[in-house]
Amino acid sequence: MATPTRPGPDSSSGNPRAHGRSEARERLLSTASALFYREGIRAVGVERILADAPATRATFYRHFPSKEDLVLAYLRGVDTQTRADVQAAIETAPSPADALRAIGTAVVDDLARPEFRGCAFLKAAAEYPHPDDPVRRMILDHRAWYVATLTELFAQVFGASPRRGKPEHAARHFVMMRDGAMSGADLDGVDSVGAAFHRGVEGLLTVLH
Repeated sequence: MATPTRPGPDSSSGNPRAHGRSEARERLLSTASALFYREGIRAVGVERILADAPATRATFYRHFPSKEDLVLAYLRGVDTQTRADVQAAIETAPSPADALRAIGTAVVDDLARPEFRGCAFLKAAAEYPHPDDPVRRMILDHRAWYVATLTELFAQVFGASPRRGKPEHAARHFVMMRDGAMSGADLDGVDSVGAAFHRGVEGLLTVLH
């Protein structure tokens, strides 16, 4: 399951001719997505993407009027993949608590991928700090959806328990732990961080209600 950590397909799926999609466009987007995630968005220029794709400058600008458009398509792809995988976890889990566990397991699984370089959205946020930047707004929209989805699941888990906690607090605690795991796994070890994250998720599910 994808969490917000790796490039995914662009959201304009369906007919490959729709929205200017073509084999060249997909090649450019796939190449750029891998480079952005691995090396950083601002560190990768258009010339590097054209050389690795390969493609001509005219082809690039026919599909992406600016580098920003390409960056937004990259993050839109990660968002689309994440939403699909989270929805799949919700639909296949036997209970809301198990759905939250499945989402947490996907986070830990991502940490162990050889190509793991952290959360794609957190990495992009560090490069686009201005609140009015379209890239920053997309990042915030993604996080708002993620928190809202977790909040709804925790609300179902807590139900009408007399010890009911605040679902939105649990959701934000989950995201805080996820962010920490994404940032610290490389320094503190995947096994240690993953185990701590799993314990944290179980704590949110059992201690607060």
